[in-house]
Amino acid sequence: MNFKRKTKTGFTLIELLIVVAIIFIVFALSVVSFRFYEKKSTLNNTVKEIVAVLKSAQNKTLASEGNSKWGVYFDSGQNRFILFKGSEYNPEGAENEINEISERIEISALDLAGGENKIVFKRLTGETDQFGSVSLRLKENPAEIKTIYIENSGQIFSSLPVNPDDESRVRDSRHFHFDLGWSIQNATTLKFNFIDSGQIKTQDMVAFFNGDKTEFNWNNEEEPFVIDEANQIFKIHTHYLDGANTVLCIHRERGENQNNQEVFIYIVDGGVDKEIAHYFADSGDSIAKGFYVSSFEPQ
Repeated sequence: MNFKRKTKTGFTLIELLIVVAIIFIVFALSVVSFRFYEKKSTLNNTVKEIVAVLKSAQNKTLASEGNSKWGVYFDSGQNRFILFKGSEYNPEGAENEINEISERIEISALDLAGGENKIVFKRLTGETDQFGSVSLRLKENPAEIKTIYIENSGQIFSSLPVNPDDESRVRDSRHFHFDLGWSIQNATTLKFNFIDSGQIKTQDMVAFFNGDKTEFNWNNEEEPFVIDEANQIFKIHTHYLDGANTVLCIHRERGENQNNQEVFIYIVDGGVDKEIAHYFADSGDSIAKGFYVSSFEPQ
């Protein structure tokens, strides 16, 4: 007697339900990721729009368009910014160009000299007395912040300000900018923890601020740290500093046998060791930002 084995074909109901559930989960995750990307793109585009309008105001001023200065007014209450003609903002000005900010975004901080809500540029030079920063953030994710920096010279930066003409750089160094998201004006000490050797070097910071604590500039080129018979040379200075934020620049000398030490760099502020940078022990001098840094990037 011959028996033929029946071959099972198709899917059971449970298998179909599992497949449907997996598809649903993948779809849900994709939607969430897309929405976050869309919101972040909106934030980035808004920053670009503000920078473009600021530069437009500056260019109009330099060109003496309308025989006048031009500026940009930030209306936090109405969540918008306005290009205007003249030294003072007039809500009824005929030349006003109103730019609405997406309801997803808000102006989280407006830190301009003199407590101003506007930035006006000077004729002939393009400089401004209302220097400082403007920060925006996503309402649904307050940690997602973008900052625009406006310097007294009139330079405008949509991310971290850089100075390609800085002749005081340490040559042959790895050069990074650190946007701390907090002010170092009350900081007291720099601390360098060289992991492999177990040595800790400290440096008092107070003497290296300028009078109003809007600049910090220190280096140890004359008296390098000597770790395992190799000189460790650093330069740390600010590209931006006020009572609310700091953009810090760290250079590390990369000469022969001088870039292979693992080291953590801290700023002691309010008695707290705030980690700023972590250099790894490799020939490429790899670096990671510390816990107390909002963002960083190479120049």
